[in-house]
Amino acid sequence: MSGPVPGTPSLLRAINDRAALQALLERGPLTRPEIGTLTGLSKPTASQLLSRLQEAGLVVLDGIREGLPGRTAEVYRINPAAAYVGALDVTPARIEARIADIAGTTVGSYTLPTPRRPGGELVSRLRAALDGAGSPGPLRRVVIGVQAAIDPSTGRLGYATAKDMPGWQIGDLVPTLAEGLGVPVSVENNVNLVALAEMAHGAARGDSDFVLLWADEGIGSAIVLGGRMHRGATGGAGEVGYMPTPGAPTAREAGRYANHGYQALTGGPAVLKLLRSYGVRGTDFRQAIANAVRAADDHQSGQKADDARAGLRDIAARLAVGLAAITSVIDPGLIVLTGGVVLSGGEPLRELVEHELHALTIPRPRLRLSSVEGNPVLAGALDLALDLVRDEVFGSTVPTP
Repeated sequence: MSGPVPGTPSLLRAINDRAALQALLERGPLTRPEIGTLTGLSKPTASQLLSRLQEAGLVVLDGIREGLPGRTAEVYRINPAAAYVGALDVTPARIEARIADIAGTTVGSYTLPTPRRPGGELVSRLRAALDGAGSPGPLRRVVIGVQAAIDPSTGRLGYATAKDMPGWQIGDLVPTLAEGLGVPVSVENNVNLVALAEMAHGAARGDSDFVLLWADEGIGSAIVLGGRMHRGATGGAGEVGYMPTPGAPTAREAGRYANHGYQALTGGPAVLKLLRSYGVRGTDFRQAIANAVRAADDHQSGQKADDARAGLRDIAARLAVGLAAITSVIDPGLIVLTGGVVLSGGEPLRELVEHELHALTIPRPRLRLSSVEGNPVLAGALDLALDLVRDEVFGSTVPTP
């Protein structure tokens, strides 16, 4: 029976380096004694570590901190220019780009509108969006969020038609994009990226098992089990918009990628039509939902308020039917609600959905609204890109013998 493998000096140095870099990322600029305390290293070892990280270009001096009379300490921080990453959120209306340095600070952003008649080569459009964001240096990784999913068995984009994603229906998609852009590329489902953002610094922080429901123009979800994203055999785990749902047409009647299932009952257009049947108006579904919430909150009783409340209960019941099916299979401890439908309804709609769901299921998962600000797809894409690049860069401080 073999025993434990002793750590080599180079392995121990790499572990110490990673611990110090992680401390600098989480705590900000630190002195040598502070780094030693956080990592448990002696003063000489901490000094050698900082010299090594400075030589590798990963750490830079950030001034002097004065302490007791006659005592000063040098302060160190992560070198933001050690690496840059890019994130792209691709939708039918636009390509939004964002660049961040290795410390996670956004250093550039750009939005490239999609023409009404999409033309031009796919790589050229993606490159134009990244160029517009103006990275200060070469990119180490680009993560692209799309309203679809990569099928790992074929390398092709699935769960989207050529009409939905023009130019994307090509073989070996990821290698083709990486070669064209000249940088390693990851293509990820946009809702999965939103879930990563919620797990990193949002409503799901600290939860290793949760489901995220994205209810907007379209419907989608993400499933996180044991802290890991569950993608499924064809990359389609979470594509609940196509899930057969009572009261909605199925793929048999409507067509495989047509408007059917859960999407047909709870997508933005369906919600707008539903609220209009209750007399609630709005130029789009977001405004209609917000108008319904305001009308329902009117303390003066009347037909308008009663109709608004009934409309919101109807929306909540429709959302709860799909969530009940998901809950019965996954049994999550938490469900995070996001997207224009639920966020426009805010806490009043969340409470209604939770009430309806708990009336349908034996498990009673918590329901929370998203707390990620800004574009959550880009936030998740940057989180993923930074995790991948930090693993690469922070693991390269010790040369291989």
